[in-house]
Amino acid sequence: MWTYQGLRVREGRIFTDNTGKKYPPQWWSATTDEEKKTKGLVWVDPAPTYDSRFYTGDGTPKALEDSTQEVDGETVIIPGLKSKAIAQTKITAGALLAPTDWMVIKASEVADYSVPADVTTYRAAVRTASNGIEAAITACTTHDAFMALYTTPVDENGDPTGPAPINAWPEAI
Repeated sequence: MWTYQGLRVREGRIFTDNTGKKYPPQWWSATTDEEKKTKGLVWVDPAPTYDSRFYTGDGTPKALEDSTQEVDGETVIIPGLKSKAIAQTKITAGALLAPTDWMVIKASEVADYSVPADVTTYRAAVRTASNGIEAAITACTTHDAFMALYTTPVDENGDPTGPAPINAWPEAI
């Protein structure tokens, strides 16, 4: 990114130097980097950014496993990425099952009602998917393996071939 006298300057926008001279947005594409530097602009490599799902702001990987910490004489459990992902998986499974819960309840209360076969099949598929996702999360022993659960598989052309493993849910009915 370009800076001028320590302040960030955005490319493609009007730039005003310390003498008051204004440079139009087109100036950025019409000049070389050397010409920009002669005007007092300085190129600064931008700080790296990290995916906040997996890293802290400074690039430190977040803990995979739970940890404990003493707070006011009490032991507090700090959930790791794996525990948080499993909790989210359970929430997602519950949300997918919720629209058909009434059918299961009705079937348990009304003698002449049964849950439609497609609903039973779907609910079993949601539970199976949830169990599979949780098992995949639990099996992760490295940060890279955990992050791979969030990566969408692609073919040789870069086109998605399916959902990321963490999102491998059955299609809603």
